[in-house]
Amino acid sequence: MRITPLTPCLLAFTFLAGGCMSNPFGSDPLDKHTLASPERLRSINTLILEQSPERTTPPSAAQTLDNARDRFKNIERVDLTIDHARIAALTNNLGLSATLIAPTIAAERLSEEEARFEAVFTLNASINNNDNATASALASGESTTRSITPGITIPLRTGGSLSITLPISRFESDNAFSFLNPSYTSDLNFSLSHNLLRGAGRRTAIHSIRLADYDRQISESQTKLEVIRTLAEVDRAYWRLYASIRALEVVEQQHSVALAQLERAQRKERVGTGTQVDVIRAQSGVADRVEQIIRAQNDVQLGERALKVLLNLPGLDANSPTHFELISPPDPVEYRFDPDQLSATAIENRMELLELELQLARDAANIAFAENEKLPLVALQYTYRVNGLGNTMDNSVDVLTRNNFETWTVGLNAEIPLGNEQRQAALGQSILARLQRLATRDAREQAITREVYDAIDQLSSTWNRILAAREAVLLSARVLEAEQRQFDAGRSTTTDVLIADANLADARLTEIRAIVDYQIAQIDLAFATGTLLGQSKIDWAPSDPRVDDQADGEVRARQGITPYHPGSGIFTNP
Repeated sequence: MRITPLTPCLLAFTFLAGGCMSNPFGSDPLDKHTLASPERLRSINTLILEQSPERTTPPSAAQTLDNARDRFKNIERVDLTIDHARIAALTNNLGLSATLIAPTIAAERLSEEEARFEAVFTLNASINNNDNATASALASGESTTRSITPGITIPLRTGGSLSITLPISRFESDNAFSFLNPSYTSDLNFSLSHNLLRGAGRRTAIHSIRLADYDRQISESQTKLEVIRTLAEVDRAYWRLYASIRALEVVEQQHSVALAQLERAQRKERVGTGTQVDVIRAQSGVADRVEQIIRAQNDVQLGERALKVLLNLPGLDANSPTHFELISPPDPVEYRFDPDQLSATAIENRMELLELELQLARDAANIAFAENEKLPLVALQYTYRVNGLGNTMDNSVDVLTRNNFETWTVGLNAEIPLGNEQRQAALGQSILARLQRLATRDAREQAITREVYDAIDQLSSTWNRILAAREAVLLSARVLEAEQRQFDAGRSTTTDVLIADANLADARLTEIRAIVDYQIAQIDLAFATGTLLGQSKIDWAPSDPRVDDQADGEVRARQGITPYHPGSGIFTNP
Protein backbone atom coordinates (compact mmCIF):
# COMPACT_ATOMS: atom_id res chain seq x y z
CA MET A 1 0.00 0.00 0.00
CA ARG A 2 1.38 3.39 -0.97
CA ILE A 3 1.41 5.95 1.78
CA THR A 4 0.29 9.32 0.46
CA PRO A 5 1.35 12.69 1.92
CA LEU A 6 -2.19 13.14 3.24
CA THR A 7 -1.95 10.10 5.52
CA PRO A 8 0.06 11.73 8.38
CA CYS A 9 -2.37 14.67 8.47
CA LEU A 10 -5.32 12.32 8.75
CA LEU A 11 -3.60 10.44 11.59
CA ALA A 12 -2.81 13.67 13.45
CA PHE A 13 -6.38 14.90 13.10
CA THR A 14 -7.66 11.55 14.38
CA PHE A 15 -5.59 11.82 17.56
CA LEU A 16 -6.34 15.48 18.20
CA ALA A 17 -10.05 15.57 17.45
CA GLY A 18 -11.34 12.04 17.16
CA GLY A 19 -10.32 10.98 20.67
CA CYS A 20 -12.37 13.59 22.53
CA MET A 21 -14.78 14.66 19.76
CA SER A 22 -14.20 18.37 20.48
CA ASN A 23 -12.45 21.37 19.01
CA PRO A 24 -8.77 21.19 20.09
CA PHE A 25 -8.24 24.91 19.34
CA GLY A 26 -11.13 26.46 21.30
CA SER A 27 -12.71 26.40 24.75
CA ASP A 28 -15.39 23.95 25.75
CA PRO A 29 -18.02 24.07 28.56
CA LEU A 30 -16.71 20.76 29.87
CA ASP A 31 -13.34 22.40 30.60
CA LYS A 32 -14.88 23.80 33.80
CA HIS A 33 -16.69 21.93 36.53
CA THR A 34 -18.76 24.21 38.74
CA LEU A 35 -19.95 22.47 41.88
CA ALA A 36 -21.19 25.49 43.84
CA SER A 37 -23.47 28.16 42.43
CA PRO A 38 -22.64 31.87 42.97
CA GLU A 39 -25.67 32.17 45.30
CA ARG A 40 -24.38 29.38 47.51
CA LEU A 41 -20.92 30.90 47.65
CA ARG A 42 -21.89 34.54 48.21
CA SER A 43 -25.23 34.54 50.05
CA ILE A 44 -25.28 34.15 53.84
CA ASN A 45 -28.56 32.82 55.17
CA THR A 46 -30.01 33.72 58.54
CA LEU A 47 -30.96 31.42 61.40
CA ILE A 48 -34.56 31.87 62.44
CA LEU A 49 -35.35 30.67 65.96
CA GLU A 50 -38.96 29.84 66.71
CA GLN A 51 -40.10 31.21 70.03
CA SER A 52 -41.83 28.76 72.35
CA PRO A 53 -45.33 29.62 73.65
CA GLU A 54 -45.38 31.49 76.95
CA ARG A 55 -46.25 29.56 80.07
CA THR A 56 -49.29 30.66 81.99
CA THR A 57 -47.58 29.91 85.32
CA PRO A 58 -43.90 29.36 86.01
CA PRO A 59 -43.01 25.76 87.01
CA SER A 60 -42.32 25.03 90.63
CA ALA A 61 -38.97 23.80 91.93
CA ALA A 62 -40.39 20.27 92.17
CA GLN A 63 -41.60 20.37 88.57
CA THR A 64 -38.24 21.73 87.41
CA LEU A 65 -36.45 18.94 89.29
CA ASP A 66 -38.76 16.32 87.74
CA ASN A 67 -38.02 17.73 84.29
CA ALA A 68 -34.31 17.59 85.01
CA ARG A 69 -34.52 13.99 86.19
CA ASP A 70 -36.45 13.04 83.06
CA ARG A 71 -33.35 13.98 81.01
CA PHE A 72 -31.52 10.94 82.39
CA LYS A 73 -34.57 8.71 82.89
CA ASN A 74 -34.75 5.30 81.15
CA ILE A 75 -31.57 5.91 79.18
CA GLU A 76 -29.38 2.97 78.23
CA ARG A 77 -26.04 2.81 80.01
CA VAL A 78 -22.91 0.97 78.92
CA ASP A 79 -19.80 0.14 80.90
CA LEU A 80 -16.51 1.73 79.87
CA THR A 81 -13.03 1.18 81.28
CA ILE A 82 -10.05 3.40 80.54
CA ASP A 83 -8.31 0.60 78.60
CA HIS A 84 -11.35 -0.03 76.42
CA ALA A 85 -11.66 3.71 75.76
CA ARG A 86 -8.08 3.77 74.51
CA ILE A 87 -8.57 0.81 72.19
CA ALA A 88 -11.84 2.24 70.87
CA ALA A 89 -10.12 5.53 70.04
CA LEU A 90 -7.17 3.77 68.43
CA THR A 91 -9.55 1.72 66.31
CA ASN A 92 -12.33 4.18 65.46
CA ASN A 93 -11.19 7.78 66.01
CA LEU A 94 -11.76 9.62 62.73
CA GLY A 95 -8.85 12.01 63.07
CA LEU A 96 -6.53 9.17 64.01
CA SER A 97 -7.82 7.01 61.17
CA ALA A 98 -6.81 9.71 58.71
CA THR A 99 -3.42 10.12 60.40
CA LEU A 100 -2.69 6.37 60.24
CA ILE A 101 -2.90 6.54 56.44
CA ALA A 102 0.02 8.99 56.22
CA PRO A 103 2.76 6.34 56.76
CA THR A 104 1.17 4.20 54.06
CA ILE A 105 1.33 7.14 51.65
CA ALA A 106 4.98 7.71 52.59
CA ALA A 107 5.73 4.03 52.00
CA GLU A 108 4.15 4.29 48.56
CA ARG A 109 6.41 7.27 47.81
CA LEU A 110 9.40 5.15 48.81
CA SER A 111 8.22 2.38 46.50
CA GLU A 112 7.85 4.96 43.74
CA GLU A 113 11.47 6.08 44.16
CA GLU A 114 12.76 2.51 44.23
CA ALA A 115 10.82 1.75 41.05
CA ARG A 116 12.89 4.35 39.19
CA PHE A 117 15.58 1.69 38.84
CA GLU A 118 13.31 -0.88 37.25
CA ALA A 119 14.17 -2.04 33.74
CA VAL A 120 12.08 -0.50 30.96
CA PHE A 121 11.07 -2.16 27.71
CA THR A 122 11.16 0.30 24.80
CA LEU A 123 9.71 0.03 21.34
CA ASN A 124 10.07 2.47 18.47
CA ALA A 125 8.39 1.94 15.11
CA SER A 126 8.33 4.32 12.15
CA ILE A 127 7.72 4.58 8.40
CA ASN A 128 9.73 7.11 6.41
CA ASN A 129 8.64 7.86 2.84
CA ASN A 130 10.96 10.09 0.76
CA ASP A 131 10.31 11.62 -2.67
CA ASN A 132 13.29 13.86 -3.39
CA ALA A 133 14.43 15.65 -6.49
CA THR A 134 17.81 14.23 -7.59
CA ALA A 135 20.53 15.50 -9.88
CA SER A 136 22.10 12.08 -10.48
CA ALA A 137 20.89 8.69 -11.56
CA LEU A 138 23.07 7.19 -8.85
CA ALA A 139 20.86 8.68 -6.13
CA SER A 140 17.44 7.41 -5.31
CA GLY A 141 14.54 9.76 -5.77
CA GLU A 142 11.88 7.73 -4.06
CA SER A 143 12.57 5.51 -1.04
CA THR A 144 10.65 3.95 1.81
CA THR A 145 12.11 2.86 5.13
CA ARG A 146 10.17 0.77 7.62
CA SER A 147 11.87 0.23 10.97
CA ILE A 148 11.11 -1.21 14.40
CA THR A 149 13.46 -1.04 17.37
CA PRO A 150 12.68 -3.09 20.50
CA GLY A 151 14.97 -2.65 23.47
CA ILE A 152 15.53 -2.78 27.20
CA THR A 153 16.92 0.08 29.31
CA ILE A 154 18.30 -0.74 32.75
CA PRO A 155 19.07 2.18 35.13
CA LEU A 156 22.15 1.48 37.25
CA ARG A 157 22.29 2.34 40.96
CA THR A 158 25.82 3.59 40.48
CA GLY A 159 24.88 6.55 38.30
CA GLY A 160 24.50 5.24 34.77
CA SER A 161 22.27 3.29 32.44
CA LEU A 162 22.63 0.22 30.25
CA SER A 163 20.52 -0.32 27.15
CA ILE A 164 20.19 -3.20 24.72
CA THR A 165 18.39 -2.57 21.42
CA LEU A 166 17.70 -4.58 18.29
CA PRO A 167 16.86 -2.18 15.42
CA ILE A 168 15.33 -3.94 12.40
CA SER A 169 14.58 -2.08 9.16
CA ARG A 170 13.55 -2.59 5.54
CA PHE A 171 14.78 -0.12 2.92
CA GLU A 172 13.45 0.07 -0.64
CA SER A 173 14.24 2.67 -3.30
CA ASP A 174 14.02 3.32 -7.03
CA ASN A 175 17.82 3.34 -7.39
CA ALA A 176 18.67 0.93 -10.21
CA PHE A 177 22.29 0.61 -9.03
CA SER A 178 21.39 -0.66 -5.54
CA PHE A 179 22.76 -4.17 -4.92
CA LEU A 180 20.06 -5.07 -2.42
CA ASN A 181 16.64 -3.68 -3.15
CA PRO A 182 14.89 -4.11 -0.88
CA SER A 183 17.55 -4.45 1.83
CA TYR A 184 17.06 -5.67 5.40
CA THR A 185 19.21 -4.68 8.35
CA SER A 186 19.20 -6.14 11.86
CA ASP A 187 21.67 -4.75 14.39
CA LEU A 188 22.34 -5.63 18.02
CA ASN A 189 23.42 -2.64 20.13
CA PHE A 190 24.88 -2.58 23.63
CA SER A 191 25.15 0.95 25.08
CA LEU A 192 26.57 2.03 28.44
CA SER A 193 26.36 5.58 29.74
CA HIS A 194 27.88 6.32 33.14
CA ASN A 195 28.65 9.51 35.05
CA LEU A 196 32.20 9.76 36.37
CA LEU A 197 32.01 12.84 38.63
CA ARG A 198 28.65 14.57 39.10
CA GLY A 199 25.92 12.01 39.66
CA ALA A 200 28.42 9.16 40.03
CA GLY A 201 28.38 6.69 42.88
CA ARG A 202 25.67 4.69 44.56
CA ARG A 203 25.06 7.20 47.36
CA THR A 204 24.33 9.97 44.87
CA ALA A 205 22.30 7.86 42.48
CA ILE A 206 19.94 6.59 45.18
CA HIS A 207 19.68 9.98 46.94
CA SER A 208 15.95 10.22 46.25
CA ILE A 209 15.39 6.75 47.75
CA ARG A 210 17.23 7.71 50.92
CA LEU A 211 15.17 10.89 51.26
CA ALA A 212 11.93 8.97 50.70
CA ASP A 213 12.93 6.48 53.40
CA TYR A 214 13.70 9.31 55.83
CA ASP A 215 10.29 10.82 54.98
CA ARG A 216 8.64 7.46 55.68
CA GLN A 217 10.28 7.25 59.09
CA ILE A 218 9.40 10.88 59.82
CA SER A 219 5.79 10.15 58.89
CA GLU A 220 5.70 7.18 61.26
CA SER A 221 7.23 9.23 64.09
CA GLN A 222 4.62 11.96 63.52
CA THR A 223 1.86 9.36 63.46
CA LYS A 224 3.09 7.76 66.68
CA LEU A 225 3.09 11.19 68.30
CA GLU A 226 -0.48 11.73 67.12
CA VAL A 227 -1.47 8.31 68.50
CA ILE A 228 0.00 9.21 71.90
CA ARG A 229 -1.66 12.64 71.79
CA THR A 230 -5.05 11.16 70.91
CA LEU A 231 -4.87 8.49 73.60
CA ALA A 232 -3.80 11.09 76.15
CA GLU A 233 -6.77 13.23 75.12
CA VAL A 234 -9.05 10.21 75.56
CA ASP A 235 -7.67 9.69 79.07
CA ARG A 236 -8.23 13.35 79.92
CA ALA A 237 -11.78 13.27 78.53
CA TYR A 238 -12.46 10.09 80.54
CA TRP A 239 -11.42 11.70 83.81
CA ARG A 240 -13.15 14.99 83.06
CA LEU A 241 -16.36 13.05 82.51
CA TYR A 242 -15.69 11.21 85.78
CA ALA A 243 -15.42 14.58 87.52
CA SER A 244 -18.70 15.77 85.98
CA ILE A 245 -20.52 12.60 87.07
CA ARG A 246 -19.19 12.85 90.62
CA ALA A 247 -20.06 16.57 90.71
CA LEU A 248 -23.63 15.70 89.73
CA GLU A 249 -23.79 13.23 92.61
CA VAL A 250 -22.56 15.94 95.01
CA VAL A 251 -25.21 18.49 93.97
CA GLU A 252 -27.88 15.79 94.17
CA GLN A 253 -26.75 15.13 97.73
CA GLN A 254 -26.95 18.88 98.34
CA HIS A 255 -30.52 18.79 97.10
CA SER A 256 -31.35 15.93 99.46
CA VAL A 257 -29.87 17.89 102.38
CA ALA A 258 -31.84 21.00 101.33
CA LEU A 259 -35.07 18.97 101.18
CA ALA A 260 -34.39 17.49 104.60
CA GLN A 261 -33.73 20.99 105.95
CA LEU A 262 -37.01 22.21 104.40
CA GLU A 263 -38.89 19.42 106.15
CA ARG A 264 -37.28 20.30 109.49
CA ALA A 265 -38.09 23.99 109.05
CA GLN A 266 -41.72 23.22 108.16
CA ARG A 267 -42.04 20.83 111.09
CA LYS A 268 -40.70 23.42 113.53
CA GLU A 269 -43.05 26.03 112.10
CA ARG A 270 -46.03 23.72 112.58
CA VAL A 271 -45.20 23.15 116.25
CA GLY A 272 -44.56 26.86 116.80
CA THR A 273 -40.82 26.71 117.42
CA GLY A 274 -39.79 27.90 113.97
CA THR A 275 -40.40 30.89 111.75
CA GLN A 276 -41.80 31.42 108.27
CA VAL A 277 -38.49 33.02 107.27
CA ASP A 278 -36.64 29.76 107.87
CA VAL A 279 -39.13 27.91 105.66
CA ILE A 280 -38.70 30.45 102.85
CA ARG A 281 -34.92 30.24 103.18
CA ALA A 282 -35.12 26.44 102.97
CA GLN A 283 -37.33 26.66 99.88
CA SER A 284 -34.82 29.04 98.28
CA GLY A 285 -32.02 26.59 99.08
CA VAL A 286 -33.94 23.77 97.36
CA ALA A 287 -34.46 25.93 94.27
CA ASP A 288 -30.76 26.80 94.16
CA ARG A 289 -29.85 23.10 94.29
CA VAL A 290 -32.21 22.34 91.41
CA GLU A 291 -30.43 24.95 89.28
CA GLN A 292 -27.07 23.38 90.23
CA ILE A 293 -28.38 19.94 89.25
CA ILE A 294 -29.40 21.23 85.81
CA ARG A 295 -25.95 22.74 85.25
CA ALA A 296 -24.23 19.57 86.47
CA GLN A 297 -26.36 17.44 84.16
CA ASN A 298 -25.40 19.65 81.24
CA ASP A 299 -21.71 19.25 82.14
CA VAL A 300 -22.17 15.46 82.12
CA GLN A 301 -23.79 15.54 78.70
CA LEU A 302 -21.04 17.76 77.30
CA GLY A 303 -18.36 15.46 78.71
CA GLU A 304 -20.07 12.36 77.33
CA ARG A 305 -20.43 13.93 73.92
CA ALA A 306 -16.75 14.90 73.85
CA LEU A 307 -15.75 11.34 74.79
CA LYS A 308 -18.13 9.81 72.24
CA VAL A 309 -16.58 11.89 69.47
CA LEU A 310 -13.11 10.69 70.45
CA LEU A 311 -14.19 7.03 70.63
CA ASN A 312 -16.47 7.11 67.56
CA LEU A 313 -18.02 3.78 68.47
CA PRO A 314 -20.76 2.33 66.24
CA GLY A 315 -24.10 2.96 67.91
CA LEU A 316 -22.65 5.63 70.20
CA ASP A 317 -22.72 8.72 68.03
CA ALA A 318 -22.33 12.20 69.48
CA ASN A 319 -26.11 12.66 69.50
CA SER A 320 -26.92 9.24 70.97
CA PRO A 321 -28.67 9.36 74.39
CA THR A 322 -26.64 6.47 75.83
CA HIS A 323 -24.77 7.18 79.07
CA PHE A 324 -21.38 5.83 80.10
CA GLU A 325 -20.80 3.99 83.34
CA LEU A 326 -17.12 4.64 84.06
CA ILE A 327 -15.77 1.42 85.56
CA SER A 328 -12.14 2.47 86.12
CA PRO A 329 -12.03 4.42 89.41
CA PRO A 330 -9.14 6.74 90.25
CA ASP A 331 -6.60 5.32 92.68
CA PRO A 332 -4.51 8.28 93.83
CA VAL A 333 -1.30 7.22 95.53
CA GLU A 334 1.85 9.19 96.14
CA TYR A 335 4.77 8.57 93.79
CA ARG A 336 8.47 9.27 94.05
CA PHE A 337 10.40 10.35 90.96
CA ASP A 338 13.93 10.72 89.74
CA PRO A 339 13.61 13.89 87.64
CA ASP A 340 16.94 13.40 85.87
CA GLN A 341 16.07 9.84 84.86
CA LEU A 342 12.61 10.87 83.65
CA SER A 343 14.16 13.71 81.67
CA ALA A 344 16.58 11.30 80.02
CA THR A 345 13.68 8.95 79.26
CA ALA A 346 11.78 11.80 77.64
CA ILE A 347 14.78 12.72 75.48
CA GLU A 348 14.95 9.10 74.33
CA ASN A 349 11.22 8.53 73.76
CA ARG A 350 9.81 11.81 72.47
CA MET A 351 8.90 11.52 68.82
CA GLU A 352 9.60 15.20 68.22
CA LEU A 353 13.30 14.58 68.90
CA LEU A 354 13.31 11.43 66.76
CA GLU A 355 11.74 13.46 63.96
CA LEU A 356 14.49 16.06 64.38
CA GLU A 357 17.17 13.36 64.24
CA LEU A 358 15.67 12.06 61.01
CA GLN A 359 15.52 15.59 59.64
CA LEU A 360 19.19 16.07 60.53
CA ALA A 361 20.05 12.85 58.72
CA ARG A 362 18.06 14.11 55.77
CA ASP A 363 19.97 17.39 55.88
CA ALA A 364 23.29 15.52 55.92
CA ALA A 365 22.22 13.56 52.84
CA ASN A 366 21.23 16.81 51.10
CA ILE A 367 24.64 18.33 51.92
CA ALA A 368 26.47 15.31 50.45
CA PHE A 369 24.28 15.46 47.36
CA ALA A 370 24.82 19.23 46.97
CA GLU A 371 28.60 18.73 47.22
CA ASN A 372 28.41 16.15 44.45
CA GLU A 373 26.32 18.52 42.34
CA LYS A 374 29.21 21.03 42.40
CA LEU A 375 31.42 18.65 40.43
CA PRO A 376 31.75 18.86 36.63
CA LEU A 377 29.50 16.61 34.59
CA VAL A 378 31.68 13.99 32.90
CA ALA A 379 29.97 11.01 31.31
CA LEU A 380 31.48 7.93 29.71
CA GLN A 381 29.68 6.70 26.57
CA TYR A 382 30.38 3.24 25.18
CA THR A 383 28.50 1.52 22.37
CA TYR A 384 29.10 -1.92 20.87
CA ARG A 385 27.17 -2.93 17.75
CA VAL A 386 26.89 -6.13 15.73
CA ASN A 387 25.62 -5.49 12.17
CA GLY A 388 23.44 -7.69 10.01
CA LEU A 389 22.49 -7.07 6.35
CA GLY A 390 20.74 -9.09 3.64
CA ASN A 391 18.20 -9.10 0.83
CA THR A 392 15.78 -10.95 3.13
CA MET A 393 15.15 -10.84 6.84
CA ASP A 394 16.50 -14.38 7.24
CA ASN A 395 19.76 -13.46 5.49
CA SER A 396 20.11 -10.35 7.65
CA VAL A 397 19.66 -12.32 10.87
CA ASP A 398 22.08 -14.98 9.63
CA VAL A 399 24.77 -12.34 9.05
CA LEU A 400 24.04 -10.93 12.51
CA THR A 401 24.47 -14.28 14.24
CA ARG A 402 27.81 -14.91 12.49
CA ASN A 403 29.13 -11.69 14.09
CA ASN A 404 31.31 -10.77 11.12
CA PHE A 405 30.70 -7.01 11.31
CA GLU A 406 31.33 -5.20 14.60
CA THR A 407 31.39 -1.53 15.51
CA TRP A 408 32.26 0.09 18.81
CA THR A 409 32.48 3.64 20.06
CA VAL A 410 34.00 5.14 23.20
CA GLY A 411 33.54 8.76 24.13
CA LEU A 412 33.44 11.31 26.93
CA ASN A 413 30.94 14.12 27.39
CA ALA A 414 31.92 16.97 29.72
CA GLU A 415 30.03 19.94 31.12
CA ILE A 416 32.02 22.30 33.33
CA PRO A 417 30.15 25.28 34.80
CA LEU A 418 31.93 28.62 34.72
CA GLY A 419 31.49 30.12 38.17
CA ASN A 420 29.18 27.44 39.62
CA GLU A 421 27.42 29.99 41.86
CA GLN A 422 24.05 28.24 41.64
CA ARG A 423 25.34 24.97 43.07
CA GLN A 424 27.46 26.81 45.64
CA ALA A 425 24.32 28.57 46.86
CA ALA A 426 22.40 25.28 47.00
CA LEU A 427 25.17 23.77 49.13
CA GLY A 428 25.14 26.81 51.41
CA GLN A 429 21.38 26.49 51.90
CA SER A 430 21.73 22.82 52.84
CA ILE A 431 24.45 23.60 55.39
CA LEU A 432 22.50 26.48 56.93
CA ALA A 433 19.33 24.36 57.14
CA ARG A 434 21.23 21.73 59.12
CA LEU A 435 22.75 24.34 61.46
CA GLN A 436 19.31 25.84 62.01
CA ARG A 437 17.87 22.44 62.84
CA LEU A 438 20.71 21.72 65.27
CA ALA A 439 19.80 24.88 67.17
CA THR A 440 16.15 23.81 67.07
CA ARG A 441 17.07 20.44 68.57
CA ASP A 442 18.82 22.07 71.53
CA ALA A 443 15.81 24.31 72.13
CA ARG A 444 13.45 21.34 71.85
CA GLU A 445 15.46 19.32 74.37
CA GLN A 446 15.28 22.20 76.83
CA ALA A 447 11.54 22.52 76.29
CA ILE A 448 11.01 18.79 76.87
CA THR A 449 13.12 18.87 80.04
CA ARG A 450 11.01 21.77 81.27
CA GLU A 451 7.78 19.88 80.50
CA VAL A 452 8.99 16.89 82.54
CA TYR A 453 9.93 18.99 85.57
CA ASP A 454 6.70 21.01 85.34
CA ALA A 455 4.66 17.80 85.21
CA ILE A 456 6.50 16.42 88.26
CA ASP A 457 5.87 19.62 90.23
CA GLN A 458 2.22 19.64 89.15
CA LEU A 459 1.82 16.03 90.27
CA SER A 460 3.37 16.74 93.66
CA SER A 461 1.27 19.87 94.14
CA THR A 462 -1.94 18.07 93.18
CA TRP A 463 -1.23 15.27 95.65
CA ASN A 464 -0.96 17.81 98.46
CA ARG A 465 -4.24 19.34 97.23
CA ILE A 466 -5.91 15.92 97.59
CA LEU A 467 -4.70 15.60 101.19
CA ALA A 468 -5.90 19.11 102.02
CA ALA A 469 -9.26 18.56 100.31
CA ARG A 470 -9.89 15.32 102.20
CA GLU A 471 -9.25 17.08 105.48
CA ALA A 472 -11.58 19.90 104.44
CA VAL A 473 -14.34 17.39 103.58
CA LEU A 474 -14.09 15.77 107.01
CA LEU A 475 -14.21 19.09 108.83
CA SER A 476 -17.03 20.46 106.66
CA ALA A 477 -19.10 17.32 107.30
CA ARG A 478 -18.63 17.80 111.05
CA VAL A 479 -19.65 21.46 110.77
CA LEU A 480 -22.83 20.50 108.86
CA GLU A 481 -23.78 17.93 111.49
CA ALA A 482 -23.17 20.50 114.21
CA GLU A 483 -25.30 23.12 112.44
CA GLN A 484 -28.13 20.64 111.98
CA ARG A 485 -28.06 19.82 115.71
CA GLN A 486 -27.96 23.52 116.52
CA PHE A 487 -30.98 24.09 114.28
CA ASP A 488 -32.91 21.29 115.94
CA ALA A 489 -32.08 22.87 119.31
CA GLY A 490 -33.24 26.28 118.11
CA ARG A 491 -29.80 27.90 118.28
CA SER A 492 -29.20 28.11 114.53
CA THR A 493 -31.05 29.14 111.37
CA THR A 494 -31.72 27.53 108.02
CA THR A 495 -29.21 29.90 106.44
CA ASP A 496 -26.47 28.55 108.70
CA VAL A 497 -27.35 24.96 107.77
CA LEU A 498 -27.45 25.70 104.04
CA ILE A 499 -24.15 27.58 104.21
CA ALA A 500 -22.56 24.61 105.99
CA ASP A 501 -24.01 22.26 103.39
CA ALA A 502 -22.68 24.48 100.56
CA ASN A 503 -19.26 24.51 102.19
CA LEU A 504 -19.32 20.70 102.40
CA ALA A 505 -20.33 20.48 98.74
CA ASP A 506 -17.54 22.86 97.77
CA ALA A 507 -15.06 20.77 99.74
CA ARG A 508 -16.26 17.59 98.03
CA LEU A 509 -16.08 19.23 94.59
CA THR A 510 -12.59 20.49 95.42
CA GLU A 511 -11.57 16.95 96.36
CA ILE A 512 -13.03 15.57 93.13
CA ARG A 513 -11.22 18.20 91.08
CA ALA A 514 -7.98 17.51 92.92
CA ILE A 515 -8.28 13.75 92.30
CA VAL A 516 -9.07 14.26 88.62
CA ASP A 517 -6.30 16.83 88.27
CA TYR A 518 -3.96 14.26 89.83
CA GLN A 519 -4.98 11.70 87.19
CA ILE A 520 -4.54 14.29 84.43
CA ALA A 521 -1.15 15.31 85.88
CA GLN A 522 -0.06 11.68 85.58
CA ILE A 523 -1.24 11.71 81.96
CA ASP A 524 0.70 14.92 81.34
CA LEU A 525 3.84 13.38 82.84
CA ALA A 526 3.47 10.27 80.70
CA PHE A 527 2.95 12.45 77.61
CA ALA A 528 5.98 14.56 78.51
CA THR A 529 8.12 11.40 78.62
CA GLY A 530 6.70 10.06 75.34
CA THR A 531 4.86 7.16 76.99
CA LEU A 532 1.32 6.18 77.97
CA LEU A 533 -0.11 5.92 81.45
CA GLY A 534 -0.84 2.43 82.76
CA GLN A 535 0.46 -1.07 82.28
CA SER A 536 -1.02 -1.73 78.83
CA LYS A 537 1.35 -1.46 75.91
CA ILE A 538 -0.18 -0.10 72.72
CA ASP A 539 1.07 -1.23 69.32
CA TRP A 540 -0.19 0.58 66.24
CA ALA A 541 0.22 -0.12 62.55
CA PRO A 542 -0.17 2.08 59.46
CA SER A 543 -3.63 1.87 57.93
CA ASP A 544 -4.32 0.99 54.32
CA PRO A 545 -7.96 1.75 53.44
CA ARG A 546 -7.56 -0.32 50.28
CA VAL A 547 -7.63 -3.40 52.51
CA ASP A 548 -10.95 -3.59 54.35
CA ASP A 549 -10.58 -3.36 58.14
CA GLN A 550 -7.12 -4.90 58.07
CA ALA A 551 -5.58 -2.47 60.53
CA ASP A 552 -8.62 -2.58 62.86
CA GLY A 553 -8.55 -6.35 62.88
CA GLU A 554 -4.86 -6.43 63.73
CA VAL A 555 -5.32 -4.01 66.63
CA ARG A 556 -8.26 -5.96 68.06
CA ALA A 557 -6.42 -9.25 67.64
CA ARG A 558 -3.41 -7.93 69.54
CA GLN A 559 -5.62 -6.69 72.36
CA GLY A 560 -7.82 -9.79 72.50
CA ILE A 561 -11.14 -7.94 72.21
CA THR A 562 -14.20 -7.99 70.02
CA PRO A 563 -16.05 -4.96 68.63
CA TYR A 564 -18.79 -3.06 70.41
CA HIS A 565 -22.41 -4.00 69.84
CA PRO A 566 -25.20 -1.76 71.12
CA GLY A 567 -26.64 -3.08 74.36
CA SER A 568 -23.80 -5.50 75.04
CA GLY A 569 -21.12 -3.20 76.50
CA ILE A 570 -18.22 -1.46 74.83
CA PHE A 571 -15.89 -4.44 74.44
CA THR A 572 -16.07 -7.99 75.67
CA ASN A 573 -13.28 -10.46 76.22
CA PRO A 574 -13.64 -13.45 73.89
